[in-house]
Amino acid sequence: MTPHSQNVKDVLSELKTDEIKGLTSAQVEENTQKFGLNKLEEKKKKGIVARFLEQFTDVMIIILLIAAAISLGVAIYEGVTHGFDIVEMIEPFLILAIVLINAIMGVVQESKAEKALDALKNMSAPHARVIRDGVEKIIMSAELVPGDIIKLEAGDFVPADARLIKSVNLKSEESALTGESVPSEKFADAEVKEKAPIGDRTNMVFSGCSITYGTALAVVTATGMQTEMGKIAGILANEEESKTPLQEKLAKLGSLLGILVLGICFVMFAVQIIRDGFDFNNIIEAFMSAISLAVSAIPEGLPAVVTIVLSIGVQRMVKRNAIIRRLPAVETLGSSSVICSDKTGTLTQNRMTLVKTYVDGGEILDFEGSAEGETYKMLCYGSLCSDGKVVFENGAEKHIGDPTETAIVLAAHKAGGVQDELNAKHPRVGELPFDSDRKLMTTVNMIDGKPVAIVKGAFDVIAKRTVKGDIEKARIACDDMSSNALRVLAVAYKELDEVPANPSFEELEYDLTFVGLVGMIDPPRPECKVAVATCRQAGIKPVMITGDHIVTATAIAKELGIFVDGDKAITGAQLDEMSDEELDREVRNISVYARVSPENKIRIVKAWQKKGEVVSMTGDGVNDAPALKAADIGCAMGITGTDVAKGAADMTLTDDNFATIVEAVKEGRGIFENIKKVVGFLLSTNLAEVLVVFISTVILGSFVGLGNPFIPIQLLWINLVTDSLPAIALGMEAVENDIMYHKPKHKNESLFAHGLGVKIALNGVLLTVTTLTGYVLGAIVMKNPVTGALNHDAGSTMAFMILAMSQLVQALNMRTSHSLFKVGFFSNKTMNLSLLVCAALTAIVLFIPGVVTVFGMIMLDWWMYLVGLGLSLLPILVMEIAKAVGFIKSHAHK
Repeated sequence: MTPHSQNVKDVLSELKTDEIKGLTSAQVEENTQKFGLNKLEEKKKKGIVARFLEQFTDVMIIILLIAAAISLGVAIYEGVTHGFDIVEMIEPFLILAIVLINAIMGVVQESKAEKALDALKNMSAPHARVIRDGVEKIIMSAELVPGDIIKLEAGDFVPADARLIKSVNLKSEESALTGESVPSEKFADAEVKEKAPIGDRTNMVFSGCSITYGTALAVVTATGMQTEMGKIAGILANEEESKTPLQEKLAKLGSLLGILVLGICFVMFAVQIIRDGFDFNNIIEAFMSAISLAVSAIPEGLPAVVTIVLSIGVQRMVKRNAIIRRLPAVETLGSSSVICSDKTGTLTQNRMTLVKTYVDGGEILDFEGSAEGETYKMLCYGSLCSDGKVVFENGAEKHIGDPTETAIVLAAHKAGGVQDELNAKHPRVGELPFDSDRKLMTTVNMIDGKPVAIVKGAFDVIAKRTVKGDIEKARIACDDMSSNALRVLAVAYKELDEVPANPSFEELEYDLTFVGLVGMIDPPRPECKVAVATCRQAGIKPVMITGDHIVTATAIAKELGIFVDGDKAITGAQLDEMSDEELDREVRNISVYARVSPENKIRIVKAWQKKGEVVSMTGDGVNDAPALKAADIGCAMGITGTDVAKGAADMTLTDDNFATIVEAVKEGRGIFENIKKVVGFLLSTNLAEVLVVFISTVILGSFVGLGNPFIPIQLLWINLVTDSLPAIALGMEAVENDIMYHKPKHKNESLFAHGLGVKIALNGVLLTVTTLTGYVLGAIVMKNPVTGALNHDAGSTMAFMILAMSQLVQALNMRTSHSLFKVGFFSNKTMNLSLLVCAALTAIVLFIPGVVTVFGMIMLDWWMYLVGLGLSLLPILVMEIAKAVGFIKSHAHK
């Protein structure tokens, strides 16, 4: 059934209803059984337990849980064979605590349940005026069924999709559904093609929209999930949430770490078995050594630190008027390579504004808030002939009524013609309300003691009824304004001999004197042009997607810089005719999509995603919600945005400012760079731990008898203290100034791209060499003077000090790809504090007698501590030289 393209009688016949009597009670019961209640179906939401358990599906978290289990197994084995040690039992429970804290943080940040369907449901009208059994009654809108006859008037919400039977001057506000900034005129007798988009179905009204003007009688054609609003709800419910690039990269990293750890453990196990023999005890010892290596190889703090860094990013975003709903969305926005933006309310102000004027015989002028002479007269006449009002409350404008009228009223107000004062000075004594057939509105006002009919409306109609004025020149001006996507109204008047007792259009709307034209548009936000230019500078493609007309959309896109030479603009109907292959070929060339449906928006988003792009979708209307959810990141407007859009989006802009998106992109890019620094820092230090343990156990243990320098509590200290605090500080590093001069990173770009892998390897090897040097040096220098046996405890103390302190130096190395002398050694105050705290805690472990013993170390000669400190500082010297010669390059997406 396509009621918009059918004759009203055929629609009534097909629905078995009567426009006078409506449905019978029996028919209502039958249709309720057939179609169900007029409600939107709700998708079952995940409970807090399910969302908590979801936090444990990440590969890295699974590896950490396995590490905790293995660590517990090692501790129990050691306890059974050598006696239980409380220190060794702490490690597995600490790892488990880290995982639990990470999961709780994730749930807290994502605790807002999906609100999209609830918001859609709440938008429905609670009551409806219906005719049943020949009687008009008020019922709950949920009880409506197809075939019901409903009455509508200004101020009503439309309770269901309905075909108009009769209408008088009807206008419906449909911007949330279609994206049009001006209420749509509706005509019961309009002929509409079957494939017409929603915005062109002028003989229909739609659920969730509102009536702004006029009255109507209509027959319900669709309820619940079958309405246009319901179809959007269905799309929203069925759209799966995609993984963010960061989630995918961390999952790959977790898998890679798992494979590497297993490989290293196998090699270490095999070497020890070959070296020590296949005795049962040797096999058990080799197995436990391999397991210990596995535990030390896992960066326990990485998931928690990444979550903390993202949380810090969320707080930064709030200060920049952006609220993040999902943590990984912070990084995803920084990865955006395409921003698909709704026009109405996002790129424009969602308010009709008078921008051009023309008076008879003159030229087209820009209106900038002041007017005089005939222009002032025209604006005052237009205000007198308007029912719309502009109310000023606490310095804010509140527009009441038709947007085109309020635009004229506000323009007159700015020019000095305050509406209330004009109405008091020139009282209205008669009127002919706007009629969509006449396309005119007329009022009779007393001006200079005489009744004057002021006529406002379509230029073509007024032109035919004008007897005084240069109409041909005015026609050229009208065409010029219209070609620039302006909505044009004409103003004329007629002096009367007396106030008519029964005003008629024949008497008032002929023999007119032409005054002039006003041109209006929903103008671009002033800051958007700069924001779009910044996006292009940053390598981001801006695309406009709107339900508005293609001429209007293209004009706005050109003014903002979204539409440039060589670009294309198409309508939703043209898009429907394109195959997926055609769209795939043309998508990079199309900058404007007009008159689109919700399905069109999702198709556009997915076409870009198919190209490997990271797509952001901005919007505020109900019609934007499915695409907001389908995009890699959806961005809703906080002020003008519907609850539906906010519920579907990953991010909400509290100031509705497109320029805020640019700041959010910049912040997102900075956060991803910081996460890369954190990953690089943690992996390089863990690589050093693995190499030190592996080389000392396999090589030094075979040739000089030193073996593993570390006991579990030492590794635990390094992993959880000197690793974690500097890593968090790295996450708070300031965004580098040139970050918006780089192209977006590719969706599939590795975490280790642009030299990070080289930095990890170089730093890992540096830390390994310095640590092993200190280990061997300490063991040799403090060897037993009698037996000549190497001093393992002295070597272990040196190794622990150097590795712990080297990690603090490594945190400085990872701060920037530029020289530290350029950015400043102490410019990150959080880093300064973390290094001081870690250094102080390490000093306690090294110098407090009781603590030294617990950690399996001894006191050294003072000069050995200086040697250890010197070896710890060596990596920063090497990295500064590498940066200076260009071996380590700054991140480059240029």
